[in-house]
Amino acid sequence: MTPETRQILCEGKFNRMPRGAAIINLARGEHVVDCDLMAALDSGQLRAATLDVFRTEPLPIEDPLWHHPAITILPHTARRPRAANILPQVVDNLRRLGKGEPLLQLVNREAGY
Repeated sequence: MTPETRQILCEGKFNRMPRGAAIINLARGEHVVDCDLMAALDSGQLRAATLDVFRTEPLPIEDPLWHHPAITILPHTARRPRAANILPQVVDNLRRLGKGEPLLQLVNREAGY
């Protein structure tokens, strides 16, 4: 999440998408302006949205996103890597660390991700 990506999925972006497009957000809840999303769905600008993340986690039961017929809510499990997939990266980084080589997949705190 960065200042540039916060609320990036908003009315202006939805209106630039082809009418009837759909979105899937597996990234950060704060990327989506919820009221803009529901307005775009209600108007037919968007036909569907699939959401795995939300501004408030867990999503409160009274949140209108739960009840919108064009929204599919996922259980916040879109990115659950299998150990067999990530273990080679961990081993490689341990090898790199031991040899004083640059590590891979580092977080850039200045960039915010």
